[in-house]
Amino acid sequence: MTSGGDAPGMNAAIRAVVRTGLYHGLEVYGIMRGYQGLIDDDIYKMESKSVANIIQRGGTILKTARCMEFMQPAGRKKAYDNLKKRGINGLVIIGGDGSFQGGRKFHEEFDIPSVGIPGTIDRDIVGTDFTIGFDTAVNTAVEAIDKIRDTMDAHDRMFIIEVMGRDAGFIALHSGIATGAEHIMIPERKTDIMEIVRSLQEKGKRKKMVNLIIVAEGDEEFGGAVGVHKIIKEHVPEMDTRICVLGHIQRGGSPTCLDRVIASRMGYHAVECLISGRYNLMIGIKENRINYTPFDKAAKMKTRVNDEWIKIVKILAS
Repeated sequence: MTSGGDAPGMNAAIRAVVRTGLYHGLEVYGIMRGYQGLIDDDIYKMESKSVANIIQRGGTILKTARCMEFMQPAGRKKAYDNLKKRGINGLVIIGGDGSFQGGRKFHEEFDIPSVGIPGTIDRDIVGTDFTIGFDTAVNTAVEAIDKIRDTMDAHDRMFIIEVMGRDAGFIALHSGIATGAEHIMIPERKTDIMEIVRSLQEKGKRKKMVNLIIVAEGDEEFGGAVGVHKIIKEHVPEMDTRICVLGHIQRGGSPTCLDRVIASRMGYHAVECLISGRYNLMIGIKENRINYTPFDKAAKMKTRVNDEWIKIVKILAS
């Protein structure tokens, strides 16, 4: 099943799970809409043809939904009963930390073996260098920002661009570095907005009017891109400034080669883990090797932004 926010590459992971399971002679079932589908018994048997021609598609053929009912014991009992009546004795959960918390709780209460695959564009889960969808989302943001830069340069404008990342700034950080942003604002670091103002004032004196600020949506101290724009216009009114919120465009689209490959590897190893009796863990990739992280750790800990990244941004943007 796929759970939580959708991410490009989820279909590639579904394909890998289904075909690896069938290769080993298992029966494979797809659960629609994540944990909600478990409770509603919206489950169907999958064959090889069920996943034909989906590796290049964004989104998820199994769909996804938030499910408050699964957070209650009665909801989890209902989900368990639906699995048992079909003879399903293992789960592959493609999602983020909230999805893994659900899998951990389900295992504790009903001893259902579960393996997680990290599918989130935020790339904020420990135990893996990559999460499915991150590379596609960053490349989507970079492509959009590159196009905006053409307009910036033509009109001598400054743009404040908001990218996704409610709790993590990795999309902002990577897309900002890749597009030569002068300033990057992320939720993991407190921003000195007046330092940015002083920098812009100094650049204004040098007639450097083309400036790019990338703001992660989770950087809410100043109210996102709109709030940052208000402060800058107040202190640097002479700069022609525009806002662009990229929004959900970053979640969609055909997955990159990297996302397809890592999703395929993770899907394959998820099934291999269940067959070998390893479960209650997340499949990750670290230093190009498969890495296994217990749900407890994967669901509770977040990947931290290395201070070196911040230093790189300051040096390269000077």
